[in-house]
Parts: sequence; structure tokens; C-alpha cells
Amino acid sequence: MKSQQSRNPVGGHVPVAGGLRSVGLSYAHDLKAETVQVFVANPRGWATPAGNPRQDEEFRAVCEAESIPAYVHAPYLINFGSHTEATVERSVDSMRHSLRRGREIGALGVVVHTGSATGGRDRSVALKQVREHLLPLLDELTHDDDPFLLLESTAGQGASLCSRTWDFGPYFEALDAHPKLGVCLDTCHVFAAGHDLTGPSGMHQTLDLLVDTVGEGRLKLIHANDSKDVVGAHKDRHENIGSGHIGEDPFRALMTHPATEGVPLVIETPGGKEGHAADVERLKRLRDSSPVQEYP
Repeated sequence: MKSQQSRNPVGGHVPVAGGLRSVGLSYAHDLKAETVQVFVANPRGWATPAGNPRQDEEFRAVCEAESIPAYVHAPYLINFGSHTEATVERSVDSMRHSLRRGREIGALGVVVHTGSATGGRDRSVALKQVREHLLPLLDELTHDDDPFLLLESTAGQGASLCSRTWDFGPYFEALDAHPKLGVCLDTCHVFAAGHDLTGPSGMHQTLDLLVDTVGEGRLKLIHANDSKDVVGAHKDRHENIGSGHIGEDPFRALMTHPATEGVPLVIETPGGKEGHAADVERLKRLRDSSPVQEYP
């Protein structure tokens, strides 16, 4: 039998301005987080700052000692489907930086948004461009401690390349279902994109669709966020767990599906440290109130 914590570690995205170890893990400890996600660059810029080797080493050492899975979120500006050449070139540099920094701090995965086909172009053209520029970056992940590249679908705004579960299919095909490729499922995004997670089986049906599309073992991380808006609204507005249109029950169901076995949950919700701590505690309560299940 596995412990409840090992089935789904629960934690949050933590601020690191001032130091990965000194600020980030201090915040994580205040949340009683069992997993963490960080930025290694300004999420709304193109800068690729070098890390602080001492902070990197201390961060990695504490995460290893306390069995805290760590993840990096790449900058929001990255879009390999852009019609602007400069954006694509900067996306390559930014993505390579995030992956390198992920390895340096011991991160298990680097999350990147799947982007959109800008300039009115066909999605197939944009996906060819994704292949041309992103597949070489995946092929560079040859070290044993390199992180996975985790694709995060969007809420379906504009010409999104990936918002519904089945959209991961063409994206994975474009990248040859690379062995270092995985999925980060954001519950708010997939709900906003049109998957109704509510009801007695909404969450399980959505997870079944995801597994049918990308295969078993590809779901590596979950962004656990409630939604301020109704299903299918195509709005990326996160809400605290249980206070939005998804509600508590689907999160409990999330932690009983075979595909989520061992997958960490990271919150990206409003409310500052107090709100974050409450959401971490709420998810732990939902997890711990469900029977620990073993699957063949």
C-alpha cells in the first residue's frame, strides 16, 4: 500500500525572487508543500539569467532530502507556433534556458504552454514549425538528470494549438511522441476549454480521454486550479479550490484515477500565502479522505 502523500504530493508555485532556497523553499515550508514549482526567469520576459550556484545546490539538496518533487514553469511568451520569426527564435533560447536551469536545480519537469497559430495561419503549418524548433530541444535532453518537457494546454483562447484533450494527439505526433515529452494538465484550462469536470464521472472521463490520446505514463504534473468561469468559457481565470465552478468533488475524484497515481498537484490560485496554504490543506484533506487505491 502506498501512503496518501506518495500517491499525490500536494504543493504550489512559489516565489523565488531573492533566492531559490532562501525564499522559495521557505515559502514552500510555510505552505506545508510536498511539491514545488518555480520560475527560473521573468515569466513575462525573454531574459535568460544565470542561476546562483550556491542557491541551486541548496535548493536541490533540500528537495532531495525532503523528497520534494520540483518543477520549472517556462516563460509565458514562448510560442513555437508564432508567425513572427523573432518570437520563435526567442522561444528557442528561452526554452533551452528553462530546460538547462531545470537540470541544474534538479527539476523533474519543465512546463511550457502549447501556444497558438498566430497570423491567421493553419494549425498544421504552426505544428510543422513546432516540430522544426522544439524537437531538436527535446533531442538535446540526453543527461540522466534532464527534466521532462511538459506540455500544458490552454483554455482555448484565440488560435490555440492545444486546448481539448484530443488536441494533444497532433502535438505529440509533431514531436514523434518523444520519450522526454509529457503532459501537465491544468484543471482550470481543460474545464474552460470545454471538458465538464463536474458530475459523478466528469473528471474520470476527461482523464480517460487524455490517456486514450497520449498513452499511459505521460501525465507527469497537474495544475490544480478551480475556475472563476463556467465550463467552455475559454477564459483562463483561476479560483481557489472549491470556490469556483469546478467545486471540490472533482478534485477528490482526480486523486482516485489510475492515470494520476504518483502525479504531484501544484496550485496556482489567488489569495497570496494564506490562500495558497488553505488550498494546499484543502487538497490534502480531499486526498486523505479518499481510500488509498492500488491498481494493477
